[in-house]
Parts: sequence; C-alpha cells; structure tokens
Amino acid sequence: MDKRAHILIVDDEPINIRILSAALQLEYDVTPAYNGFDAIRLMKELKPDLIILDVMMPNLNGFEICGIIKSDPDFAEIPVIFLTAMDSAEAETQGLELGGIDYLTKPVNSDLLRLRVRNHIQLKERNDLVRKQRDLLARQKEELQEALGRIKRLEGIIPICMHCKSIRHDGDSWQQLEKYISAHTDAFFSHGVCPSCLAKYYPDVKKHA
Repeated sequence: MDKRAHILIVDDEPINIRILSAALQLEYDVTPAYNGFDAIRLMKELKPDLIILDVMMPNLNGFEICGIIKSDPDFAEIPVIFLTAMDSAEAETQGLELGGIDYLTKPVNSDLLRLRVRNHIQLKERNDLVRKQRDLLARQKEELQEALGRIKRLEGIIPICMHCKSIRHDGDSWQQLEKYISAHTDAFFSHGVCPSCLAKYYPDVKKHA
C-alpha cells in the first residue's frame, strides 16, 4: 500500500484547524501547528509533503514562516499553500513571490481545497521521483568515472622484441615489458620462478610436493 502524504496545517485558530483537518484527513495524515515556532519545529521533525499556512498569526506570520522554509535547502521543496482571510492582490503577490505554490482565501470550499491539495501533492511526488532519478544518475556517472579512472587499457598492436621481450613505444624507444605494463596499467608485479626457469637456472633446487 502506498504511503499516505503528510500535511502540516498552520493556523492560530483551533476551529480552522478542525475544519481543514476534517476536509483532508480521509486522504492524508494531518498534523496541526498553532503558531509559527511550532510550525518550524514540526516541519523539521516530520518533513511534511505539503504545508497549509495561515498568514495573520502572532509572533511569526505566515509570510515570515514561508521565508524561513524557502531559505532552507533541506525544506525549500515542500509546497506551501497560503490559506488566509487576506484577499488583496498585494498579499497574494507577496505570498507567491516568497515561494508559495498557491493562495486561497477563507472561507474556502472544501472540495476546491481537496483538489488543490491533491494536484500539488501529485506534482511534488513527480518532482521527487525526477530528483531521485537525477541524483541516482549523477551517482552512477561519478562511480563510472571513478572506475574508468582506475582502468587503463592496452589496445591495438604492440611491437615486442622476439628475443628480450622489450616493447617499442614513442618511436624508436624501447622499454622492458614489466616497466611498460606498469606505466600503462594499474597492475602490480609479484616475482616468482616458473618450472622451466627453475630447472634451467637453479638445477640444485629440489621441488617439494
């Protein structure tokens, strides 16, 4: 079952909180905040999917709260709907300029509120998905670049001396095979003796089972 979206409702009037909660709680988890300080605290604790915010409140008003939210990169993507009795064009303009995604006036029609909330929740879910996919691609690209940085490939035809096994590079310059591989890959060498060379160069050394 899909997780229900979480809505934080901020209003200093308890009756307004009850009305809004009744309109939304069948579809969403709802948390109330009765002042700006509680709103900021609960936002940080819960990181809700959407905030419905009154404007006219004591201490911190809705515009100030929205400014705090949008100035914090961890919470700036949370959509804010202003729901207020301030119905002037100037107030609406101020709210939208501060980063509010919508502006509704009281008394609000419950059906209209549910539609607006549903649309903004769905938009946020799509944006969150795009952001997660973008971050995943960025991480995968970074990991690929790190992997490619660790891999050095030897490609093409490499001229090698049939006697001393030196490799020609940079024109007429020749380099020992071991040094060439070390310079062109991240490989390390561990030296040992093969059975043929053991018999040839160390005939007195007995092999142990």
